[in-house]
Amino acid sequence: MKKENDLMEKIISLCKRRGFVFPGSEIYGGLANSWDYGPLGVELKNNIKNLWWKRFVQQRDDMVGIDAALIMNPKVWEASGHLNEFTDLVIECKKCNTRYRDDLIPGKRCIKCGEKDFTEAKQFNLMLKTFLGPVEDKDSIVYFRPETAQAMFVDFKNVLETSRKKVPFGIAQIGKAFRNEITPGNFIFRTREFEQMEIEYFIEEKNWETSFEYWRSEMQIWMKEVLGLKEVHELEVAKDELAHYSKRTIDFEYEFPFGKKELYGLAYRTDFDLKNHYKDGAPYKEEGGEAFYPHVIEPTFGVDRSVLAVLCDSYQEEAERVVLKLKPQLAPYKVAVFPLLKNKPELVAKAREIYDDLKKDMMVAWDDRGNIGKRYFSQDEIGTPYCVTVDFDTLEKDDSVTVRDRDTMKQERIKIKDLIQFLKDHV
Repeated sequence: MKKENDLMEKIISLCKRRGFVFPGSEIYGGLANSWDYGPLGVELKNNIKNLWWKRFVQQRDDMVGIDAALIMNPKVWEASGHLNEFTDLVIECKKCNTRYRDDLIPGKRCIKCGEKDFTEAKQFNLMLKTFLGPVEDKDSIVYFRPETAQAMFVDFKNVLETSRKKVPFGIAQIGKAFRNEITPGNFIFRTREFEQMEIEYFIEEKNWETSFEYWRSEMQIWMKEVLGLKEVHELEVAKDELAHYSKRTIDFEYEFPFGKKELYGLAYRTDFDLKNHYKDGAPYKEEGGEAFYPHVIEPTFGVDRSVLAVLCDSYQEEAERVVLKLKPQLAPYKVAVFPLLKNKPELVAKAREIYDDLKKDMMVAWDDRGNIGKRYFSQDEIGTPYCVTVDFDTLEKDDSVTVRDRDTMKQERIKIKDLIQFLKDHV
């Protein structure tokens, strides 16, 4: 366990040191379970979201996207069952008053003080409550959404009328959600403010098993081929542990340094949501057919957990260097450009010319600090796939540059005129 904890500490340290993830509100002592994405972290996060949106929305004829409000009418959460069902069991240590989720305390021993004397478990609603308007009374209570799904159900008829889609089709959304977690932790794995990439795929009931297996395969392809995760496990959620809306759920689990935990989920929500939101009648009807309530397959992808899994999976220590072997399309920077010596104006000018040209097509880092070896290792640590060095041969001989590969550390000479195409082919 110590080895795993050490690995997690190294990843957290790298994230802080190199600008992936910072503690939130740090100069004021921080805020528990609050994290900010830094310059490199936001690029990695956006790369994941952009690849997801392109793959599951823009490249498909059966998918449209929305971007809904974070705060919805409280009647939404009444209809969806969240006001009554979205709860965890909470227990409290009688000695130090620390609260825990009942199912997350091994041996029922308080992590803080070591005592084993707890209160009886009580239901705790996970929705984050606030007040809308100047008066704080029961009529102004609203909730930050605990999931992105409900807006896709509430907007179903609007989407249908404006997009003219026919079943089967999906609505996708990327956005923030909020859960008042009792026991958050493990860095960005379990937070009270998080981001989801989610799809509600509407089908006829008779096709739910076929559609479920299709999305199961699509999620596996995304995890292994797009994110590059080496090993993902499937857990069939037991019937007595299913969410109140689900008839079948699979959790996709990844082996994080702190244990095998849920990365994504795939649920068959039946027609639960549309029936609860459209009680006046079925919202879907095709010409000449009977109106009915479509059933729903829901693939859910956690953005923050995707970032963490990718960082854990790509982190490697090799001799004297630390390297993030990110898939090139995920890397914050695709290439770094160096002048061999920063005190030679002619080298700097040529390197700047190449840097400015490459910036038109991809994210590029400029680095002229220290010796060339340190620059290479610095870029390895943040996952930059290629480094380009401008040297005296570039100016005096062949108009080519040295291109160094992050993973193999091999170097080759590439003509400047061929450089952009070489990088596009590889990243």
